[in-house]
Formats: sequence, structure tokens, C-alpha cells
Amino acid sequence: MSRLMLLLLIVVLLIAAGAAWLIFRPSSPIIVLPASERGIPDSQYWSDADRWVDVDGLGTRVRVEGALDAQPIILIHGFSHSLESWDAWAEELASDYLVIRYDLPGHALTGPDPEQRYSVPQTVDHLAALLDAMQIETAILAGNSLGGLVAWRYAAEHPDRVSRLALLAPGGYSINGVTEDPVAVPMPVRFFMTQAPEAMITAATGALFGDPARMDPAMPERVFNLMREPGIGAALVERLEVFTLPDPTAELARVQAPVLLMWGERDGVVPFDHAARFEADLTDATLITYPGLGHVVHEEAPDQTLQDLRAFLADN
Repeated sequence: MSRLMLLLLIVVLLIAAGAAWLIFRPSSPIIVLPASERGIPDSQYWSDADRWVDVDGLGTRVRVEGALDAQPIILIHGFSHSLESWDAWAEELASDYLVIRYDLPGHALTGPDPEQRYSVPQTVDHLAALLDAMQIETAILAGNSLGGLVAWRYAAEHPDRVSRLALLAPGGYSINGVTEDPVAVPMPVRFFMTQAPEAMITAATGALFGDPARMDPAMPERVFNLMREPGIGAALVERLEVFTLPDPTAELARVQAPVLLMWGERDGVVPFDHAARFEADLTDATLITYPGLGHVVHEEAPDQTLQDLRAFLADN
């Protein structure tokens, strides 16, 4: 075969491949995962489903599971934790949804942000840039604690890009004196974030549960190991230094998507009485409370909470 004929054949094949892509491309947004120079980290927690996504210059660890043509659901973890907190939910939801979860800036394998963009508004901007980078136009959002705060604030700012919202004990109203101004980070908290031994991390992790016996035995070690990744402890302190909770009433009223509120009645982190306040200030909210459960209901009772989530998502 002559070189000219070979080139013509290659061109024909490329055109055919392009036509096939146009015919068979999925109806959902195409996931674009930009290349990163970071490479695969030497970590037991990195999986084959993990990717680096360049989000405004910060290589962000993202885990993608499920079919690319399914409806996207974004799972956002809480402060000092990681995307692994959603393991039980993600495994079950991946049968019907495109499940996307990620480590927040300054957390776990995403690592510290060189520009220290840790305020709540900047974290909302990071989520917006992540969804843009992955070409996701609309999605279901679910967030726990800090992740819930980020999720509902994103929904308030981008109402056309959120179809449904599940908030699990989200941040919002003032806690521990934090208002529109941050509070000084006490030395014991700085010590905990940067130097606490594993036994102390284990005790604190157990306190997130209504019954610590329901905690996955592997969870405290994972939390400890990921908090001790280089620079993470300092980044968590830096986030606390700029953390604010201004009055959320007006912003909550801007959320247009239907909201499912899920709250453990033994929550020791975000006061349980905040649940009724969220329900009152949101325009379309359904509240489910869980007797005996704590702050991380999706980890403490995954089967029950998944059943409630699916019923909410199926209600059109």
C-alpha cells in the first residue's frame, strides 16, 4: 500500500470514528478530566476510579463511578474528612447515577491549596469550577456538615444547575460563636488538627456517631492517616481561621431546588434544633430526623438513609 493510500485510509477511519462518536455519545455531559502533572500518589486510598482534575490551578482528587450517561450526583464530605465518607452511598447509587465525589481543598489527597483559598465562598467557587471543568451542567448535590454548607450555598448562587439537594446536618447558622466574623482557633484545636495521636482522633471520630459501635472499625485509622498527609493539618487550621457563618436566612430563601434535610437527633456537632430552622427558611424542604443517630447519618445508617434519599429523588 502506498503512503498516500495509507494516509487516505487513516483519514477515512478518523472521520468514521468521529461520526460514530456523534451518533453514540451519551446524552449526559461529557466528563473531561484535564491532565495533571501530579501523577498517582503513593497512597493506599487512591483507587482506579480516582482522577486528578485541575480546578483553577489546584489538582483536585475526584472519584467517578457509574455510567457516564446517567444523571450526575455530587457527594461533598465534611470538615477534616474525605471522599471515603460516602463509600456506602456511592456503591449503591452507582447502579443508577453517575456518582462524583471529591476531596475538598486542604483535605486528604487533594492536599493544601498553595493560594490558601479556604473560605466558604472560595470553597463554593471551587465546586463551581470543578463542575465546569467536568462539563456538568446540572446535578443532584448531597453534602454533610461543611459539605452541606457548600452544597446549599452553591445551589443559592446557581439555581439553574441544581435539580435536587440533600443536606445532611449542614452548616449554616452560628455555632460556637462563629458569625460573619471568624473566631480565633484555640491552641487545643490547633494541636488536634496537626499533632493529635491516633487514639485522640479515634475518640473524636467515634463522637460523630450516636452509637460509636456503629462506626466502621477502619474509619478512625483512615481519618488519622489522611489528616497526617503533608500539610493537611496546617490547612485545616487555616480553614478554621477564615471560617464564617453569617446569617443564612436570606441566602437559604434563594435555594429553588427541592431539599431533603436529614438529621440525627443525637448530633453533637451541628445542633439538632438547627434542623427546624433550615426547614422553615428553605422554600421547598422535607425534613427527616433519625432518633439515636449522630452527625454522620449516611455512615451510621447507610441503608435507611439511602432508602429515604431514593424516595426523595423518585418523587417528581
